[in-house]
Amino acid sequence: MRFPSAPRPRSLAGQLFAMQAVLIAVLVAGYALFTYVSDRHQAEEAAARQATAVARSVADAPSVRTAIHTKNPSEELQPYALQVMRGTGVDFITIMTPDGIRWTHPEQKEIGKHYLGHIEAAQQGHTFSETYKGTLGASVRTVTPVEENNRVIGLVSAGIRVEAISRRVQEQVTALLGVAAGALALGGFGTYVINARLRRHTHGMNAAELSHMHDYHQAALHAVREGLLMLDGQYRVALINDGGRELLGVGPEGDVVGRSVAELGLPAPLTGALLASEPRVDEVHLTADRVLVVNTSPVSGGERRGTVVTLRDVTELQSLMGELDSERGFTQALRSQAHEAANRLHTVVSLIELGRASEAVDFATAELELAQALTDQVVAAVGEPVLAALLLGKTAQANERGVELVVSEESRLDDGLLPESLSARDLVTILGNLIDNAVDAAQGTVRARVTVTAYAEDAELVMRVTDTGAGVDPAHAELVFQRGFSTKPAGPGGRGLGLALVRQAVGRLDGTLTVTEGPEGGAVFEVRLPLRASLAGGEAR
Repeated sequence: MRFPSAPRPRSLAGQLFAMQAVLIAVLVAGYALFTYVSDRHQAEEAAARQATAVARSVADAPSVRTAIHTKNPSEELQPYALQVMRGTGVDFITIMTPDGIRWTHPEQKEIGKHYLGHIEAAQQGHTFSETYKGTLGASVRTVTPVEENNRVIGLVSAGIRVEAISRRVQEQVTALLGVAAGALALGGFGTYVINARLRRHTHGMNAAELSHMHDYHQAALHAVREGLLMLDGQYRVALINDGGRELLGVGPEGDVVGRSVAELGLPAPLTGALLASEPRVDEVHLTADRVLVVNTSPVSGGERRGTVVTLRDVTELQSLMGELDSERGFTQALRSQAHEAANRLHTVVSLIELGRASEAVDFATAELELAQALTDQVVAAVGEPVLAALLLGKTAQANERGVELVVSEESRLDDGLLPESLSARDLVTILGNLIDNAVDAAQGTVRARVTVTAYAEDAELVMRVTDTGAGVDPAHAELVFQRGFSTKPAGPGGRGLGLALVRQAVGRLDGTLTVTEGPEGGAVFEVRLPLRASLAGGEAR
């Protein structure tokens, strides 16, 4: 929660901009300081070389030696020294006696006074340079001897003031600082543009807010039970949560992220839905052991950037809906039977009112025997209560649709024979959907009939459903078990899911499912389920 009184931390983009601006400023300032020191040192060396060259030139001049031997050397040397100063750009040229008494100086009043500086090395015949503060201030100066016949007859000192040297360096540094300021401004502008774009991408959030958002994102991602899958523009897995890995039956996240959807080994219809460019809304798809509702939504921003996929597990819900459909069918069958029973009762009452009591008794007895015979036939063949109830209900439903449902004489399934691993829900799903599919196929044909056979053989439960419909094209023998495939028009809720659920349940129970052509031209669906208590599929469930 944010408190209004608390200052908002600077955004990540702002922090980066400030850091880069400071970094550029420090680099420019450091380079300017280094350049200033380096240039000053080079300027002092250049000044020393210039002063040395001028001093040696004056000391080697013949006119200087000649003037030294006159009675008043200053009279000739002073104009000469001033002329050389103006021509060479040095600040002073001092010609002096070997003892350091000035014959020349830029300031007339200093002539005749003692030279300020070190002359010992020059008195020994050596040339040297130093920085010394004299009458004109601190200067870089060179002192060299004037020799004649290997004897020092005078000294010459030429110098450039440090102030002049600093002025030259300052001019160079000023130009450098101007260039540096331009570089700083250009770098700052570029940094501002880059960070403005970064602010748009981060929505102006600072580093702490981004960190919190990441934590919330990770917590929410792994907390939701629904599956969440994010694909990039090339349909590679960019993100998948724990629920998505569980629902799709894929490996750890590290083995999935970066792989194409086509490489995950998912059923073809589900893979096609994930690879589709158009959005999918509440589509039902089957995996090996689950029924999933899939929604896809493309993420676009001028170009396709990816797809967000949500997965919901409706396996249990689908089973409950199947049971509900069966119960609804039973209710409709009972309502129809009640209607028929009412008609028969009215017939009996009418016969009695007409005084034909014996005919009424015969009619009622015949109807009772017919109903009882049907019940006895089913119960005698299939002692398993759930399957017997299912067959009785489906028989009534089939009769309502003009289809005769018959339990074959081969059927024999005693109560208690089925192990606990074969759940009643799976059996209802398998046999109920096969009968519904057979009734759909047989309806409207001549002598429409569906024959159900159920028996145990060699530790296997065999359930066979035969119809008198048009049969299954051999080319569609495998397609009929895929979700969405149907030879009939789609209804409001869609079609083609029943047989897919049958194959899913059979696969989960380690059974087999086949379809062949029937003796009367219809289709024969046969399911074989192992009756061993150690069913792998049963234990997994």
